[in-house]
Amino acid sequence: MREVNKIHEMNFVEELRWRGMLHDIMPGTEELLNKGMVSGYIGFDPTADSLHVGHLTQIMTLIHFQRAGHRPFALVGGATGMVGDPSGKSAERNLLSEEVLQKNLEGVKEQLKKFLNFDGGANSAKMVNNYDWFKDFTFLDFIRDVGKHITVNYMMAKDSVKKRLEGETGMSFTEFTYQLVQGYDFYYLWKHENCALQMGGSDQWGNIVTGTELVRRKGAGEAFALTTQLIKKADGTKFGKSEGGNIWLDRAKTSPYKFYQFWLNTSDDDAKSYIRIFTLFDEETIKALEAEQDAAPHQRAIQKALAKDITIRVHSEAEYEKAIKSSEFLFGNTGVEFLNELNDDEVLGIFEGVPNFNVSLTELQEGINVVDLLAANTAVFPSKGEAKKMIQGGGAAINKAKIASVDSTYSADSLINGKFLVVQKGKKNYFLIVAE
Repeated sequence: MREVNKIHEMNFVEELRWRGMLHDIMPGTEELLNKGMVSGYIGFDPTADSLHVGHLTQIMTLIHFQRAGHRPFALVGGATGMVGDPSGKSAERNLLSEEVLQKNLEGVKEQLKKFLNFDGGANSAKMVNNYDWFKDFTFLDFIRDVGKHITVNYMMAKDSVKKRLEGETGMSFTEFTYQLVQGYDFYYLWKHENCALQMGGSDQWGNIVTGTELVRRKGAGEAFALTTQLIKKADGTKFGKSEGGNIWLDRAKTSPYKFYQFWLNTSDDDAKSYIRIFTLFDEETIKALEAEQDAAPHQRAIQKALAKDITIRVHSEAEYEKAIKSSEFLFGNTGVEFLNELNDDEVLGIFEGVPNFNVSLTELQEGINVVDLLAANTAVFPSKGEAKKMIQGGGAAINKAKIASVDSTYSADSLINGKFLVVQKGKKNYFLIVAE
């Protein structure tokens, strides 16, 4: 959901401060922002055709920037994506083809449109692609017009460069030049779009400052820098990944249900910081939620508010409602009828990580005895004896209905969406049978 653009009487830097987002800020930046509307940008690397939750801190930074009355630029790195940023990396990454990059750029653009107002008057957001100004920039022109302004000593002093040079992998010339390329982005946007500020994660400080230096040396101008905290979990592990990898903003890569569950399952300590970073709730609302959580931790008030707010903004209210129903189906008393409202991919999304088995649709149309179905056609039970024992004890169900007898037969008529049977052993052990 795109944020409604209102120019608030709000101090952007103070907003980041109380939310625990601010890391570093160049002297003079806050004074500049308090004088009037400033144009500022953040770069997004198009290494995939979707952003993931690791990008949300920077998206939120741009949202706050626009809400404070400033003009946000989202730079999508079509050119820098071909080079690869060494900051925070221990090894050089694979370079992408132009075709793949173009597909990724389109995906990222569409997602950013959900969060920023691109049609809001003077401080409308703007999307730019650095490939547009680098595609006709020859190597000789670059080293003459840009390279001469920044010394090798200056570039070597950067932590991101030092760490790689001292490590086993070393650093290619391609990666070494990255900070010059990113620095030129800042210079170009300063000159052509009046961008006076670059923002980013704290690992970007070195690259951003190179840009301010290039503006000073090449353009005889002044530019500023601001970075946000890198988000880590309270236990020190990396934020934004689950056992299955990244949590993506694209529903085809991470289902809205799984996205919702990611936030809902946040630890109490993490939830208290995430509610400040990833929502637009004001301080009063957050303190009220914290008091509610402290009074009844088992109710998980903060996690529920966080998961609801961010699922609606990234997906929609309808998808949030489906995620709630999906949770209630798995962990509560919602009946199997709910699954008939979902398409096949959504059903599979709910049961992602649940053991699933395939059976022949033709065979099922003729009817299969339940013991054979669960212990021969599939491996829900390791043996027919165990299947019979649990069915007789009333501990097995199909489609949320207790299996009446070991002699029961199931046919295609029992399938959800003409394709699925949901099996339970006890209350919590789910299995999905897929008829094909």
